[in-house]
Amino acid sequence: MPIAGLFGPEDFAPSQRRPAASAPTARPGTGALPRPALEWTPEVERTTAPLYERVKHVIPPIEWPLMAPTIKAINEVKVARNAVILAHNYQAPEIFHCVADIGGDSLQLAIEATKVNADIIVQCGVHFMAETSKLLNPDKTVLIPDSRAGCSLAASITGADVRLLRERFPGVPVVAYVNTSADVKAEVDICCTSSNAVAVVESLRAPTVIFLPDQYLAKYVASKTDVKIIAWKGACEVHERFTGEELRAYREADPSVQIIAHPECPPDVLAEADFTGSTAHMIKWVREKRPKRLVMITECSMADNVRAELPEIEMLRPCNLCPHMKRITLSNILESLLTLREEVTIDPAIAERAQRSVERMINLKN
Repeated sequence: MPIAGLFGPEDFAPSQRRPAASAPTARPGTGALPRPALEWTPEVERTTAPLYERVKHVIPPIEWPLMAPTIKAINEVKVARNAVILAHNYQAPEIFHCVADIGGDSLQLAIEATKVNADIIVQCGVHFMAETSKLLNPDKTVLIPDSRAGCSLAASITGADVRLLRERFPGVPVVAYVNTSADVKAEVDICCTSSNAVAVVESLRAPTVIFLPDQYLAKYVASKTDVKIIAWKGACEVHERFTGEELRAYREADPSVQIIAHPECPPDVLAEADFTGSTAHMIKWVREKRPKRLVMITECSMADNVRAELPEIEMLRPCNLCPHMKRITLSNILESLLTLREEVTIDPAIAERAQRSVERMINLKN
C-alpha cells in the first residue's frame, strides 16, 4: 500500500519544535584502574593468537601487532570491572570479533541487554543504542566510548515532533524505529526494529499507523501490509546513498552475483535486490545460502564481519561507512573501561515512558 502521508520538520512552525534531548557530556569517572602497557610482546602474541584466527581473513598480519595489545588489555579490564561489551554488526572486526561479548543487530542487543549479569554495560554502537540499554537496565552503569556517536535518523526527529503529529492525527497509534532518542521513545506507543517492523505495525490492529523516523523503512513496511502508513522524512545517511543504478552495474558485470539489501535503502535499491532484510536476517540468509559472490547493501564493516566467519564467500563491497559507528575504537573502549567514561543517563520522567515502549516491542517478540 502506498504511503498515506510523509511529514518532516518543515511541516511544523519552528516555535512548535524544541531541540531533541542532547547526549550526556563526558564526566570524570571514579575508581580509575592503572593503565596497562600497550606493547607487542611474545605474551601478547601468544594470548591473542586465537582471536587473530577469527579475523585473519579481514585484518592483515602487519596490522595485528598494532591492535593486539589493546585487545588484550580490554579483555582483561572488562573482567576486572565485571563488564560486558555489546557490539553492533556495523562495528569493525577487531571490535566485533575480538572484544565483544554480545554482537548483533539493534533488536538482538536490546533483548540481550536484559539478560546480562554484569555491573557495567559498554555499548559499542551509537548513542540511541546505549540509551536503549540503559532503559532496559536502569540499575546498571551503561557506558558509551564516545557519546558523539550519533545517528542521522535519531537526529531527524524530537519528542516535540511526535506530540505535534499526535495533534494532527488524533487517535492514530505511533510506532518508532529504535533508531530514535529516549525523548522520542517516550512519546510513542511501541518501538520496532527492521526485523519486526511489519509485525509491530500489524499488532496494533489499527487501519492507520504513524511510522517514524525512517521514510524508506516506512515505504518497505507499507509494501508488506494493508495498514495505511503515515511516515516521517528521516533517512539513514549510509543507506540512502546507495542507488538502483549502482546495483544494476554489479549485476551486469556478473549476472551470477547475489545482492542483499537493508530495508533502510531507497525503493529502487530494494527492487534490484535478491533479498531484503534486517542485519540479522541478512546474516542468516548468507549462512544458509552460501553464495559464491555477494554484494551486501548496508554499512560495509558488516561485510567484513561476515567474511571473517565465512571466508569462502567473495564479497564485492560498495563501501559506505557509518561515520558515527566509526567513532567507537579499541582505544576509546579501553579508556571507557579504565575511567568509567562516558556514562549514559536519562531523565527519569522520560525513562519510565520510553522504557514502556521498548518493553512492548520486546514482549511482542517473545
